[in-house]
Amino acid sequence: MNNNNITTKRFVIRKSLIGTNTRITFITNKGNEVTYDHDKVYNAHKQRFEDMPCYNKYGSYTNTNNLPVFVRDMKELV
Repeated sequence: MNNNNITTKRFVIRKSLIGTNTRITFITNKGNEVTYDHDKVYNAHKQRFEDMPCYNKYGSYTNTNNLPVFVRDMKELV
């Protein structure tokens, strides 16, 4: 399976990226580079995302400054 790599300015989970084997890299507001597996994060917190009004309205969830706390607590991001 091929990996898709995306570099963004923020943490993002998008409905359009589910199942695409995408790794996303972004720089936090403190200058740390973070890479995460979109599907791994989505699947670990699927219900949380599905329950968010913004995710349902816009098809995505973003965090501009850092990884969300619930994602930082994951043992494995990639």
